[in-house]
Amino acid sequence: MTPAHHPAPLPEAPGWPVPGSLVLRLMAVAVLAVVLSGVLAAWVVTRASSQEAMRRVVSQQTDEVEVVARLLASKIEQSQKVLRTVAGGITPAALASPSSLEWLLQQGLPAVQFFDTMQVARDNGELSLNLRNGRMQSAAEVDPAERDALRRTLVDGKPLVSELIAGRTAEARVMFTMPLHREDGTVLGVVAGALRLQSQGLLPPSMTLPVRDDSRLVVFTRDGTILSHSDPARLMGKVSDEPGLGAVYARWLEEAAPVVGRGVTHVQPDHIVSMAGMPLPQWMVARVSTSQALLAPLAGAQQQAWWLAAASMLACVLLAAGAMAWMARPLARLTHSARQIGQPGRAGSGSPAAIDWPRAGGEVGELVQVFRQLAQQGTDQQLHRATLDGQFKAILENASVGIVISRNGLLEVVGRQAAVMLGYSAGELQGRPARVLYASDADYGRIGARVQAEFLAHGAFDADVCFNRKDGTPVWARVQGRAVQPHAMAGGTVWILEDITAAREAQAQHAWERTHDVLTRLYNRPAFDEKLALLLAERSARPRHAVAQAPGAGGDGVVLFLDLDHFTLVNDVAGHDAGDDVLRHVARLLESHVRQIGWAARLGGDEFAVVLPGCAAARGQAVAEQLRAAVQAWEPSYQGRSFTLGVSIGLVVLDASLQDVPSVLYAADMACYDAKRAGRNRVETRQAAEASVSGRAALGAG
Repeated sequence: MTPAHHPAPLPEAPGWPVPGSLVLRLMAVAVLAVVLSGVLAAWVVTRASSQEAMRRVVSQQTDEVEVVARLLASKIEQSQKVLRTVAGGITPAALASPSSLEWLLQQGLPAVQFFDTMQVARDNGELSLNLRNGRMQSAAEVDPAERDALRRTLVDGKPLVSELIAGRTAEARVMFTMPLHREDGTVLGVVAGALRLQSQGLLPPSMTLPVRDDSRLVVFTRDGTILSHSDPARLMGKVSDEPGLGAVYARWLEEAAPVVGRGVTHVQPDHIVSMAGMPLPQWMVARVSTSQALLAPLAGAQQQAWWLAAASMLACVLLAAGAMAWMARPLARLTHSARQIGQPGRAGSGSPAAIDWPRAGGEVGELVQVFRQLAQQGTDQQLHRATLDGQFKAILENASVGIVISRNGLLEVVGRQAAVMLGYSAGELQGRPARVLYASDADYGRIGARVQAEFLAHGAFDADVCFNRKDGTPVWARVQGRAVQPHAMAGGTVWILEDITAAREAQAQHAWERTHDVLTRLYNRPAFDEKLALLLAERSARPRHAVAQAPGAGGDGVVLFLDLDHFTLVNDVAGHDAGDDVLRHVARLLESHVRQIGWAARLGGDEFAVVLPGCAAARGQAVAEQLRAAVQAWEPSYQGRSFTLGVSIGLVVLDASLQDVPSVLYAADMACYDAKRAGRNRVETRQAAEASVSGRAALGAG
């Protein structure tokens, strides 16, 4: 008997009930329209201001690189003018006298102090003067690139601005040349001056000042070598490594664009890059700015504008929502009454008598009648569902087999017996993936594929499955599965689990004892005969050309027959327990040596056999010697006395003359007998033909 419950009083309808979903949707549409219109207007204004600001930044930056390019071009022209002045002061007589030429350059022409390096060469290419920082240097110290510039000027008879003469960053320089002419216009010689990149006359470090984190001024050659940079460490580096500038430079190379003085700007997502060229030295000037930093002031102003727009939209939204809520008040009161149907947490709630339905006519009155019927149906269904839930829980708690319900790979319901079988507490598996019940993803995938195939073919599943307990140990279960809905696994699957672990373990133990020696845990005599027979049958089934061996190859395998020497002494002196320990130790020695290349068996007593499939005679002889040495090296001690053991080993090579197990064992036994007769503790090999002849003779003698 269940105790009676008195219905709790329901809350009275509020004076201002919450509008229903339809009214809320209409209000949401109105709010959305106001918000979208405000956002669209703000976005248009913001975009227009951003475009105008970007246009101004692009124009200002483009003008800047053009001015810098013209400034650097004027420095190049000034250097050429200075060199032309120097060339005008050099007479043929001074050119013929190096001492007079040196005095003239150092004392008579102060403009020479403008250059870091000066060279004067005659028309035959001979260097008359080499001044470096005002000091005379030998002709051998002239850089090959400088000699090449002098030679080209002598040949062409035209002034020249060389490409970058690179060395260390501090020594990188540009060379200016000016031909010296006779009165008849022929080339008399050449005068050259070089300026370091960082000199005041070319690219002083102050040109990139002030240093700004959001912008960089870069001067580089056509081949991408950086000549001037706000970061001194980047001098003589590559433009391709510059953020923002590298991509623009690569595109400029692909287009094979000429170096011109007109500026051009490329706007990228993160950078604004402006470039202008100096045609004479084939240099480029670039200004690389970070877009976000340049437009930061505009972003602040736009943010304030957005806040103002948001405040205006909020006021409009509140006004529209309030007006619509007032108009929807009658319908909202009906909605409040309808929501009390099946209200959780209140005894007796949801019944038609417990709900205060509004009195109304027309469409609202018809809706009241429908809601009353729904409330009565809901009450009946809740009672029926409560009864079914109690029955279902009783089954899960008291069933003698495990019950599991899964859906889409998740464990939705797990009975008490199933949880105990799998090593989990009640409720611990609820909602977890079914994968946790398997040892590996491979096992889970294999069983899943099998379940799908069984359900597709028979509409059910019935098989033995190995699960993984919570502690990692395996558990076998007889599993029967049925779909909750016929032929529809998507609706869920009911599984019945019966623990069969004990039966499986007993079956496995019986199968192992049937093929293994209990003492040594090696294969026993029947298992040895069966495995060797399979090996011989497999060899016989292959074509003859496949088993044919080259001379000395050694056949298809090797069989060793081992008999312990002096084993009876251990049994007689130390007892059978010591003898059993010796047999177990020898078995471990054999298994550890041949595990990777073959297998071992105990034939009986102190006799063992080793089979090495596919092993040549020489390899088999080496393995046999290793086994003999391992047994001889072991000196067991029992009851205070040490024992020395040995092993006599007979080796026979499998070939076409050995077709069955008895003939192979007989040949190996005869070889072992030869080892015993030759003094024990040795390895003897017999050919199969010899063993067959000896065998026939022995049989005939009997």
